[in-house]
Amino acid sequence: MGKIIAVANQKGGVGKTTTTINLAASLAVLEKKILVVDADPQANASSGLGVDIRNVKVSVYECLIDGNEAKQAIVHTEVERLDIIPSHIDLVGAEIEMLNMENREQILKRVLVPLKELYDFILIDCSPSLGLITVNALTAADSVMIPVQCEYFALEGISKLLNTIKIIKSRLNPELEIEGFLLTMYDSRLRLANQIYEEVKRPFRDLVFTTVIQRNIKLSEASSYGKPVLLYDAESKGALNHMQLAKEIIDKNR
Repeated sequence: MGKIIAVANQKGGVGKTTTTINLAASLAVLEKKILVVDADPQANASSGLGVDIRNVKVSVYECLIDGNEAKQAIVHTEVERLDIIPSHIDLVGAEIEMLNMENREQILKRVLVPLKELYDFILIDCSPSLGLITVNALTAADSVMIPVQCEYFALEGISKLLNTIKIIKSRLNPELEIEGFLLTMYDSRLRLANQIYEEVKRPFRDLVFTTVIQRNIKLSEASSYGKPVLLYDAESKGALNHMQLAKEIIDKNR
């Protein structure tokens, strides 16, 4: 049975989508069968994996709102063993449409459960909000990975996210665990980056990944070409960091 990991942080610009795309590609290279679920209306994970969102017939929106089967929405990427359920701008209105639906927090879970036996890991790229779709992602997930940007206000908002996770755990998904905190955009030359690492490590200890994702221009360049960084520059820091993270996750989930 596969494991569903939601990549979440309601703060924007912390590297959620970059992490999702590149971790997924690294896990696939390590011979795991991976599905990315793009649960963000901006659809950056979809375009970052080479999907032309203008030509998408069935997206995560149709699965949530129209009851389409998830298998109909799966798109193969150019990375072997890596598939994606793309997003669509229509997802912006999905939260309002879901308000009157029965068990509205459980809809994504019902969509994804049949796919768990087909994949080793399912990664959900959440939008930068704590709205109903992110609640759906956390209810469907076995664990949540929290990217934290190495900057002064990084820890702001984490307590809010942890509170949401606590509520979801008590009311909707008692199995939900924290997969780990991932430090992103790390620049070892800055004393501040090291201070933030220590500050996150202090309360969360073993929940902080040993791997940190360093600042690397190749990561943004790769996304603009619709490729994971492994296909763009396999020797770059960004590629090596995500490969290390993938190995850490595999070891943790043996």
